[in-house]
Amino acid sequence: MSFSEMFFGALTLVGGLALFLYGMHVMGEGLTSVSGGRLEKILERLTDNPIKAVLLGAGVTAVIQSSSATTVTVVGFVNSGIMKLGQAVGVIMGANIGTTVTSWLLSLTGIQSGNFFIKLLKPSSFTPVLAMLGVILIMGAKTEKRRDIGAILAGFAVLMFGMEVMSDAVKPLADVPEFTGILTMFSHPLLGMLAGALLTAIVQSSSASVGILQVLCATGGVSYATAIPIIMGQNIGTCVTALLSSVGASRNARRAALVHLYFNVIGTAVFMILFYILNAGLHFAFLTEAAGAAGIAVIHSLFNIGATLLLLPFARGLEKLALLTIREDETETTDELANLDVRFLDTPALALEQCRRSASGMALLTEENIMASLQALREYRQEDVEHVKAREKRIDRYEDKLTEYLHSIAGRSLLEEDTQKLNNLLYCIRDFERIGDHACNIVEQAEKMHSKKIELPKKTAEELGYYISEVNRIVHTTVAFFVNEDAGAARDVEQMEELIDDMNKQMKKRNMKRMKKEKYSPEAGIFVNDLSTNFERIADHCENIAICFSGEGEG
Repeated sequence: MSFSEMFFGALTLVGGLALFLYGMHVMGEGLTSVSGGRLEKILERLTDNPIKAVLLGAGVTAVIQSSSATTVTVVGFVNSGIMKLGQAVGVIMGANIGTTVTSWLLSLTGIQSGNFFIKLLKPSSFTPVLAMLGVILIMGAKTEKRRDIGAILAGFAVLMFGMEVMSDAVKPLADVPEFTGILTMFSHPLLGMLAGALLTAIVQSSSASVGILQVLCATGGVSYATAIPIIMGQNIGTCVTALLSSVGASRNARRAALVHLYFNVIGTAVFMILFYILNAGLHFAFLTEAAGAAGIAVIHSLFNIGATLLLLPFARGLEKLALLTIREDETETTDELANLDVRFLDTPALALEQCRRSASGMALLTEENIMASLQALREYRQEDVEHVKAREKRIDRYEDKLTEYLHSIAGRSLLEEDTQKLNNLLYCIRDFERIGDHACNIVEQAEKMHSKKIELPKKTAEELGYYISEVNRIVHTTVAFFVNEDAGAARDVEQMEELIDDMNKQMKKRNMKRMKKEKYSPEAGIFVNDLSTNFERIADHCENIAICFSGEGEG
């Protein structure tokens, strides 16, 4: 082979690799978007059943076509306390099984047959049709979901086309002794494992690195003796993504990433030791044979399924090993907003679900503050006032973090319905924060009344007590429908708000008359007016939340 042929062959190979990786990325993005975070949400409801955990992990990974994405999501769940470390072990094992589906899809490129129907299974036969359908959907579809389906089809077509281009580019290398010599060098178990691990760490995808190995099989220079150590190394290299993702996370999240590493390292070590001991006695003849794309898929699947069957009974042992590696730290505290994890941003629907969870926590905290502030008007206690002010700082933090996180989500590709949810959440958390501000205003008024020993006329106090009960009711109803996502109950708030509007007008009117007639302290009258205004504004914010929420429910 001349230098010119080698140079242009290398360019073709690089171009094919670029198409392959890009197609895998586009297809993965489309699958994730179409799933709408629903698959990942299933993982949240996981039970402690290890078999169910493995099946769920395998199923989710098979659909979204990325064990790294599944493992990173699991690390995020563990980091935020949604998932326990013990639950994560099974999902991680299942993710390793699910990722083998990709290698089976890629093995279709190796189909060789003159039979018409079998030939139809070869990607070069059907991907042009998929590419055309994908482009039509991307350019002509009116809904985001159909465009995502188009992206899946087009991405798969580009992926397979890149695979074909790479295969054609490497075939001439079969006649280059230097190239086949390099491949033979990797038949040494340690060198092969190192090469597989490095390749996977660089491309950040075991599916992609296995696909590249399948491409090299087209040269006929990759024997099973070479392929097996590389595949083992690829399973270790895929742990890099989760390990990098766990940097700066909680101790349990780092343990989850270590469980992934330990599972693959121990599984690989056991497999390699047993395999080469048996080979020393039985001398497996197939090791010298040229590996094919389907053969790579078989080895990849057998290893991951075998490692799971071997280590699943010792799942608790893997968990304890991770606990021993990263020991408990009693000073470590759990952040109540840990579920707003950057790892979820790659799945916007799932990230929105976490925002919803945190917004519910903010709503409950706001209700608690309103109840405490209104109670301070009835029975003043200084410690209750301090608690209200401390909670208000937490509510402000919720608003800051949620707003920042929602803006990060807004920069991602969102479905129309998710965009609406995002906007509604932004409006709702702003109103909850304003309600929290009014709780502080109320306790400040209670403080002044207590310090100045101001007493209200009996009739005014009775009316104010009834007014307080109505404010309690509207806030409780608002928080309840928001947390329970009950759009029907949201409509009741609008009627309550009209009643409070009327009470505000009547309260101020009667208060003015009493100030003139009974000649009680003008300062007391000002306090009553200020309290009434705060109550009315709280009701306004509750109505805003109800309008946002009922609109979302109807939509």
